[in-house]
Amino acid sequence: MTKFSTTLAAALLMAASPGQTAEAHAQTQADEGDLAEKIVGTWELVSYQVEDKATGALIDAMGSAPRGRAIFTKDGWVAFNLEGTDRKPAETDADRAALMKTLVAYIGRYRIEGDQWITQVQTAWAPEWVNTEQRRSITLKGDEADVTTPWRIMPNWDAGRLSRSIIRFRRAR
Repeated sequence: MTKFSTTLAAALLMAASPGQTAEAHAQTQADEGDLAEKIVGTWELVSYQVEDKATGALIDAMGSAPRGRAIFTKDGWVAFNLEGTDRKPAETDADRAALMKTLVAYIGRYRIEGDQWITQVQTAWAPEWVNTEQRRSITLKGDEADVTTPWRIMPNWDAGRLSRSIIRFRRAR
């Protein structure tokens, strides 16, 4: 690479990311690539807590032993199905409605940006999520993944209150 093309490449990188050096931008790109590779596979739900923004209170929104999976494919699909502890078959319409509050499920295309995965939701248990982008911050530590949602009003709990989910996964074996 010539000195001119190296300088041009650095200038283009800096223009694409104002306030960031070319080296920092290159590291961000490398980190995104690394996360994109490491996230692929099947992840088993370990815990699912919800933090209330106003009070800071943490609750086990899906119970003490929730179960579920998140599956990330190499070609950019994610399937996400989580359910609460001790779900029982519904006998009434009220039971069916209550079961919906112990479920989070969606499928869509995902991409990596920095330390986040962003899903363009194509189908979901909650119709209001379809055709939306869902952002999740993720930190990988070996075979564990810690996931945090942005503050939002969740359709399942906290009746109109701002909350965020704090979720832990373990790579499935």
